[in-house]
Amino acid sequence: MLAHPGPGLIIALVVLVALAITASLIGRLRQQKAIGLAAGRAVLQLAVVSLIITAALSHLVWSAVFALFMYSVAVFTSSRRIGAGRCWPWVAISMLVGLLPTLAVIFASRAVPFNGPSLVPVAGIIIGGTMTATTLAGRRVFAALREEHGSYEAGLSIGLTRAESISEVIRRRLPEALVPGQDQTRTVGLVTLPGAFIGVLLGGGSPVQAGAAQLLVLFGLLSAQTITVVVAHLFIRSGRLLPKDLITALQP
Repeated sequence: MLAHPGPGLIIALVVLVALAITASLIGRLRQQKAIGLAAGRAVLQLAVVSLIITAALSHLVWSAVFALFMYSVAVFTSSRRIGAGRCWPWVAISMLVGLLPTLAVIFASRAVPFNGPSLVPVAGIIIGGTMTATTLAGRRVFAALREEHGSYEAGLSIGLTRAESISEVIRRRLPEALVPGQDQTRTVGLVTLPGAFIGVLLGGGSPVQAGAAQLLVLFGLLSAQTITVVVAHLFIRSGRLLPKDLITALQP
């Protein structure tokens, strides 16, 4: 079903945001302002994107530029979310190492044509997935390093290196960043019909084509997110990707 611009859409959007804000008030979550700002930003950003997306899709070069912009925003967002803004180069490398081989396989295999209309949506989905995995991994393992500082010190006391002690604390937390992507893949078609599937159907494709496109996206996300988390782990254990407070706290 397509959402058509008009009074009905505006009413639905306002009511949905109002419901979220009301739930936050009742539950005392104190997220009313954050919800309102997120909704406002979404409207503004999608309005801007709608104006430039036609030009971006018309030529491969402009599509690549737009994909690079999405990647830059993802790096900035994830770096801030994990409290490691100064370490953004390591966040960028972690995500890039996950993105490049995944996109290379998708387009080199010719499963998807390498053109503007394909590059932007496919790259956008994979970039978003790596951003989510990086953020979840960073927030979880940094919280573990703060909460289990004693375990880190215990590792040092028995002769482990700084990197080994960090890994002992965070290694079991890393898989948690991959749970959402794995659950989405396990339950596809049973719980939800994700965006790629619906998009192909709405674009006139057959259910078989829609299923194939969705599998490609889901498997691409598994690949990119797993690689990204592994590389991020290497940077975290080496001390390169850490919030400022942990850089001091984890001195050997």
